[in-house]
Amino acid sequence: MIELLQGGAYLVKGNDIVMDNGEAAAAIAAKTGKTVAKEEAAKNTIAYGILESHNTSGNMEKLKIRFDKLTSHDITFVGIIQTARASGLEKFPMPYVLTNCHNSLCAVGGTINEDDHMFGLSCAKKYGGMYVPPHQAVIHQFAREMLAGGGKMILGSDSHTRYGALGTMAMGEGGPELVKQLLNQTYDINMPGVVGIYLTGAPIKGVGPQDVALAIIGAVFKNGFVKNKVMEFVGPGVESLSADFRIGVDVMTTETTCLSSIWKTDKQIEEFYEIHGRKEEYKELNPGEVAYYDNMMIVDLSKIRPMIAMPFHPSNTYTIEELNANLLDILDETEKRAQVSLDGAVEFHLKDKVRNGKFIVDQGIIAGCAGGGFENICAAADILKGRYIGADEFTLSVYPASMPVYMELIRNGCAATILETGAVMKTAFCGPCFGAGDTPANNAFSIRHSTRNFPNREGSKLQSGQISSVALMDARSIAATAANQGVLTPATDFDGEFGKYKYHFDSKIYENRVFDSKGVADPNQEIHFGPNIKDWPAMGELPENLVLRVVSEIHDPVTTTDELIPSGETSSYRSNPLGLAEFTLSRKDPNYVGLAKEFQKVEKARMAGEHPCQAHPDVKPLMHVVKSKFEDANHTNTGFGTTIFAVKPGDGSAREQAASCQKVLGGWANIANEYATKRYRSNLINWGMLPFLIKEGELPFKNLDYLFIPGIKKAVEEKTEVIKAYKVDVENESLTEFELKLGELTDEERQIILKGCLINYNRV
Repeated sequence: MIELLQGGAYLVKGNDIVMDNGEAAAAIAAKTGKTVAKEEAAKNTIAYGILESHNTSGNMEKLKIRFDKLTSHDITFVGIIQTARASGLEKFPMPYVLTNCHNSLCAVGGTINEDDHMFGLSCAKKYGGMYVPPHQAVIHQFAREMLAGGGKMILGSDSHTRYGALGTMAMGEGGPELVKQLLNQTYDINMPGVVGIYLTGAPIKGVGPQDVALAIIGAVFKNGFVKNKVMEFVGPGVESLSADFRIGVDVMTTETTCLSSIWKTDKQIEEFYEIHGRKEEYKELNPGEVAYYDNMMIVDLSKIRPMIAMPFHPSNTYTIEELNANLLDILDETEKRAQVSLDGAVEFHLKDKVRNGKFIVDQGIIAGCAGGGFENICAAADILKGRYIGADEFTLSVYPASMPVYMELIRNGCAATILETGAVMKTAFCGPCFGAGDTPANNAFSIRHSTRNFPNREGSKLQSGQISSVALMDARSIAATAANQGVLTPATDFDGEFGKYKYHFDSKIYENRVFDSKGVADPNQEIHFGPNIKDWPAMGELPENLVLRVVSEIHDPVTTTDELIPSGETSSYRSNPLGLAEFTLSRKDPNYVGLAKEFQKVEKARMAGEHPCQAHPDVKPLMHVVKSKFEDANHTNTGFGTTIFAVKPGDGSAREQAASCQKVLGGWANIANEYATKRYRSNLINWGMLPFLIKEGELPFKNLDYLFIPGIKKAVEEKTEVIKAYKVDVENESLTEFELKLGELTDEERQIILKGCLINYNRV
């Protein structure tokens, strides 16, 4: 099904794979009649060409990227624009689209959500952007329909910013990276590795894009095969996939931890642009005659079978056939794994959903940027035709990804087919994907064609004793399960025929409703500020020395951004930094906020010119121990803050608030064995937090311990590789030395950390 080829590989004439070994040169020469150096072949990937055309540094090893377009949704654009405004923003320097697909329901927090929407509309007018009102489209569908272009690059403040199937290299990052683009700065990265995803064959009937995506995620997530690299989809199998199918696979590449994705393009992609009235944006993309890839993966599409990702991660994959054949064993294993994710906070059961040897699910959802595509919903309608979902516990909701998609489903009759079954059709909304819609009952099990199934991401609350869970599946198998009234069923069991539906894009919907400034700013436009929209609090520069209190210790193999700052109803507070910070780690470590705020009083007192010993009883004795070895350390040159330890934090969402909430509560650092994603580490840096690394197995401190890091400012300035730190044992009046590292930092990133955050770095 999937084969991972270790080591580099050449792709010759788009079809033949030649492994990078002693015989590679001869094999390539035999096929092409020429000799090609590895360094030159590496320049022949599609990814290299796009990155080169957007790089402003003149050095392809150290990239400084300027993107063509930016896009954000309504739980990120307020903070981004507020940060840019604090740094002197006068006009959006490139097309910037503000969509409203996350807090669309305006269901929590009084006027908060609609105030944020009006803030976005007024800023689109003032600074020259586009504004997509609620319920019109989810962020990524609008980008596919109206923004993508062959050979272009788009940066979005949502982790699933992926438009590679359309020939657009797109990346999802935390808000500060968009702020840099708005301020005419660059996205700075080392040249990423490029992994060839070589597709062969064609999917069998009943297999959809989510099945292919989950198979790939299951194969590469745990081993880091594509981590922080670009996935480049090539091979003869690409041609067997429709544009919609490719899009459905592509959006899920985020869950592999890759940096971005790109696909070769052909007439099917050209037709996609033509249907959407933008044929001029199509560009044929192919690797060169001989292209070199750092790794290669072979995916035989014909061998993919309907998949399911069990709780609580998209990489926890099985074929549905395998699950049904080994139900009790796999469910028992899932329950045991869940107790690690849930810290044993609640009881979690799945085996009791087996009735008469069948696995019974409670809810089905087809939604968002992954599931709400035209072909997915048409296929679901074909499977459901003439069936009904029953009048018992099972429910089915379908969310088309945009109003144009919804309109076409009405016109071709698929919407009526779905509604006749007892299912519900809803407007474009991302809520089911992050816990703001269709939260199941306690201990219920939901199957969803959406992007993630992290703990509580469906909306339940551990702190209230609640747990429900989500498995990821393709729309086709969700429909087959719904047709079977909740009995888990793969779509390959469907013995009917799938129709061939032609898509007609109705541009009038957007023309009549979307605000487009055409890039013209109106400096006289007043910005709409609701009472919840708050400025960022003042943040100080990095001091000479640091005292850190460890206020959370997490030993899970991976910590998601959902666990660092929950999604769902907390999203309503993302325009209020201090209000949102109250939810930090609330589902993972409820004691964190109180501990962080308690010690934050020390730094606040110091910054106010007061003696910090008065702010916390531990300060005087711990500084007494520190001064026994570092006599020059005092409250004028030593800052006080907090840190967390996590084994591998930052998997999942791009949300900058996973870092900024720690910062506004006095956080100065994270300490980790590694960081799950580049975007979380970048968020830490942009909020002036030190992304420390410590060797696995070397943890000389525990929660509530105090750490002293002498000369940290000098270490950052002088690019010190190994930083000496000390655990302060007040009771025994001793200091225990250990080592930390910061990893590679650009000169700009060092300056951001020294200044205390990106706002300070850019403040005019």
